[in-house]
Amino acid sequence: MHAFFNPSSVAIIGATEKASSLPGIILKNLLDMGFAGKIYPVNPKYKNVFGLECFASLLDISDEIALTVIAIPASFVLEIIKQQAQKGIQYSVIISAGFREMGAEGIQMEDEIRKVARESNIRIIGPNCLGVLDNYTNFTTSFLSWERITKPKKGVLSILSQSGAFAISVLDLAAQEGIGIAKMANYGNRMDVGESDLLAFLRDDVHTEVVAIYMESVDHGRRFIEAAKACSRKKPIVALKVGKGAAGIAAAKSHTGAIAGNYAIYKAAFLKAGIIEANGLEEFIDGIKVLSMQNPPEGNRILIVTNGGGFGVIVADYCTENGLEVVPPSPQLKEKLREKFAQFYVVNNPIDLTGSACDEDYRVALQTCMVESDEYDAAIIIPLMSPKGMSEKIVSIIDNTMKASGKPAVVCTVGGTFTMKVKQLLEERHYPVFPSPERSAKAMSMLLQRKVLQSH
Repeated sequence: MHAFFNPSSVAIIGATEKASSLPGIILKNLLDMGFAGKIYPVNPKYKNVFGLECFASLLDISDEIALTVIAIPASFVLEIIKQQAQKGIQYSVIISAGFREMGAEGIQMEDEIRKVARESNIRIIGPNCLGVLDNYTNFTTSFLSWERITKPKKGVLSILSQSGAFAISVLDLAAQEGIGIAKMANYGNRMDVGESDLLAFLRDDVHTEVVAIYMESVDHGRRFIEAAKACSRKKPIVALKVGKGAAGIAAAKSHTGAIAGNYAIYKAAFLKAGIIEANGLEEFIDGIKVLSMQNPPEGNRILIVTNGGGFGVIVADYCTENGLEVVPPSPQLKEKLREKFAQFYVVNNPIDLTGSACDEDYRVALQTCMVESDEYDAAIIIPLMSPKGMSEKIVSIIDNTMKASGKPAVVCTVGGTFTMKVKQLLEERHYPVFPSPERSAKAMSMLLQRKVLQSH
């Protein structure tokens, strides 16, 4: 799989400088990202494209080519694969749509391409896809402009997706949520390479620490379970399975030609493979965010610290709903807190520092309960930023005390511009921030789920 993410050379079939052309955008994206490998534009209409020598055919290139990227009308793809076989090029990303998802004629075209590819040992990602992104080798086959999508920062999350639109939306959302990206692979109709191959590859990828999968169907049931199980022993996998009901199954079939299958079987397979399943896009993003930023807790005893009592109550409710224990502090710990706090602060769990709280109060609460005590495994911290006593210092206070405790924390805060600034600063230090009590509790429960799956 390395050749798909870090090819020494790549031929872009159909390359042009036209702003509306898919192969043209792919080539421009590669140049803009600073890809260091050799690029060979292929198009009989041009002698040069973006200052690079352009070749009339693959067969006119005397150098060795590691990978082809094909983004031309479906009816011409078979001929290119035949040229590729003749030249001994073993890897191809077929961006072109108009295959299996279109019905019988498209299925026949896919079958003919697959036959040539198998006879010549050519591995294929696609067709009907965006292909790949590698944030560390600066390689991409995406035909969507970086002017429309926020280029993600480098990070530990790798995304596998049957849907191109979903993969790109996750990239865009990841940038908003402070999540760094390692790799992305969108394989569309999955003629050849699918989840099983890619999970086996990501298991040993040095840059990937968390894997996210959007799944309509699976490539090979048994192989997938084995590959996912081996990968999840080392790295958490979060999956969003779609096509659960009749309408979704029909939509998946017309989207990528996927046969979505019985959801109960997938549910059991995920459990067996140690995969954390998300229910919907919001939970999917929150799960990959928390797992990318924090380590799982040792147990499920959660401390809640807030300066807004109502928020503490809501978080406590959602913690209970998600299997997290909001245990009260011991009499000894309560006494310790009482000695340090104003009389009207509520010394329980949640600890309610009230609207009179200042940053320093959070340091005292977290130092006392998380660093000096072993009564809690993790914290959900709710710093509402509107009271006068609150400032940006809260960021280093949370960071320093939680690092000293060696325990994970999730932050919940709600507000406007100043709150968003604090959110960004916290996420730069790898503390996931959520805008609602229910999402912060659910994210913490997904972090705990990872611990439970690891111990099985």
